[in-house]
Amino acid sequence: MNPERRILERDGFLALQGVLNPARLADLLPELEGQIGTGSAGTRVGLGAIRGVREVLRSVRVRDVFHRLGLDGAFPTRLILFDKSPGANWGVPWHQDLAIQARRRIEVEGFTGWSSKQGIPHVLPPTDVLDAMVTLRIALDACGPRDGPLRVLPGSHRFGRLDPAAIGRWKRSVEPVECTARAGDAVLMRPLLLHASSPARVPVRRRVLHVEWALGPLPGGLEWDSFEP
Repeated sequence: MNPERRILERDGFLALQGVLNPARLADLLPELEGQIGTGSAGTRVGLGAIRGVREVLRSVRVRDVFHRLGLDGAFPTRLILFDKSPGANWGVPWHQDLAIQARRRIEVEGFTGWSSKQGIPHVLPPTDVLDAMVTLRIALDACGPRDGPLRVLPGSHRFGRLDPAAIGRWKRSVEPVECTARAGDAVLMRPLLLHASSPARVPVRRRVLHVEWALGPLPGGLEWDSFEP
């Protein structure tokens, strides 16, 4: 196991510099304008059809990250574009990402809590499914300490789903890490890692392309709502 993979497995996240180069970022941003309604926090709809997004996901730099970490078979399963702005300067409390996106609803043992988000089926899978996933969060704008950056509690991904009492204990006992970034930097993280963000102290644009990746099929006829970039 290489050093980067050891960090990811130990801490639950890995900071990556320059995943999106300035030229690709300049091409992508105009394509993303108008994807999120005024005052909205983000969108899950239609991102996979955007040429620039697909080019990012199949780019040499992104694929090199997965190759270095021994995750060559990973494929994207959910795309979310977050947009923190003066009109939508929200904060997010400490939480784990517990839901996955499915192509259609099929009742399978261990998969519970079906819901619909922007018309897309979501379900809570067993923790072994989440343990095998990674999320790549690409910063489309620079994000400093005053801009409401992602905060994480290292190591919290290794203890399964955490109830509110356990989350409280983690908050009291572990110093959070702020994931500041330049535009084009990224964080690779495990979905079960406890993470949060605060409203920006001086509201600015802070867009993030959030991409969840899986490594294998789902059981019982369930299908990822995945696509080939």
